[in-house]
Amino acid sequence: MAGPFYVLAAAFMWGMIGVFTKYILDEGISALEIAFWRAALAWVFFLVHALAAGQARVHRTDMPALFGFGFICVTLFYGAYQLAIRDVGIALAAVLLYTAPAWVALLSWVVLKERMTPIKTACVAMTILGVTCISLGPQLVGGASFGLNTFGLLAGLVAGFTYALYYIIGKKYLYRYPTPTIFVYALPFGALLLLPFVHFAPKSAQAWALLAGLALVTSYGAFSVYYAGLKRMEATHASVIATFEPVVAALFAYVLFSEKFTLPGYLGSSLIIAAVLMVVLTGKKRPQPATEEA
Repeated sequence: MAGPFYVLAAAFMWGMIGVFTKYILDEGISALEIAFWRAALAWVFFLVHALAAGQARVHRTDMPALFGFGFICVTLFYGAYQLAIRDVGIALAAVLLYTAPAWVALLSWVVLKERMTPIKTACVAMTILGVTCISLGPQLVGGASFGLNTFGLLAGLVAGFTYALYYIIGKKYLYRYPTPTIFVYALPFGALLLLPFVHFAPKSAQAWALLAGLALVTSYGAFSVYYAGLKRMEATHASVIATFEPVVAALFAYVLFSEKFTLPGYLGSSLIIAAVLMVVLTGKKRPQPATEEA
C-alpha cells in the first residue's frame, strides 16, 4: 500500500507548481527561465543527495540513455508544454498534458508488458474526462472561448507523450539506479538544451527563494517520492494517481487566490478521486514484489 501514498504525495507537491509559478511570474521572470531554473536548481539538490549517499556513479554504457531522458523529459517536455500554453491557453494545455495516462497505458502494454485490464481502461478514461471537466469547466458551462491551432494542439500532445515517458523510462531504470543518480545526469543535460531559449531577468532575493522552493518541492521532493512509489506499483496505476495533481492545484487556487470551481470542476474532481480510489483498492488485492528501499 505504500506505493499509492508515495505517488499521492508527489501529486500534492506537483499541485504546488502553479502557486510557485504565479508568484515567480509576478517577479518578472519568463516561463522558460522558470523551467530552466527548476531543472538546474533541482540538479543541485539531487547532486548533494547523490554525493552524500555515494550514488553519483553510473555505468558508461547507460550515459546516452540518461542524457536522452534529460532531452525528452526536461527539454522537450518543458518546452512543448510552454508552447502549448502560449498557443492554446492554460486550460486546454492541461487537458492535452493529462492525456499522459492513456500514453502510459499504451506504452506500458507495449514496452513493459503490463496487462491492460478493464479496470485500468476505465481509470484512464475517468482521469482524462475528469481533467477535461476541471480545466475546461468555464468554457463548457459559460460558453467562454478558447484558442485552437494545429501547432498548439501538437505541442500539447507532445507534452502529454513526453510526460508519459517519465513513467516508462523511470520504470526501466529504477531497478538499476537510485532516483538521485538518474536525475544527476538527466537534469543538467535537459537544462543545458533549454539554455538557448532563455532570456535571463534580474532577480530579487525573494525571486531566488521562490525558484529554490519550486525546485526543492516540485522537482527534488516530488520526483523522489514519486519514483519511490513507482518502484512499488505498475506505471499505468501510478499515472492515474498522479492526475490528482490538478485537484490539488485547484484547491490551492481556491485557498490562496479565491479561484472557484464550476459544476464540471466538481464533477471532474469526483471522477479523478474515484479513479484513484479504484487504483488503490484494486492494488490491495495483489501483493507487490519486494523492491529496494527508496
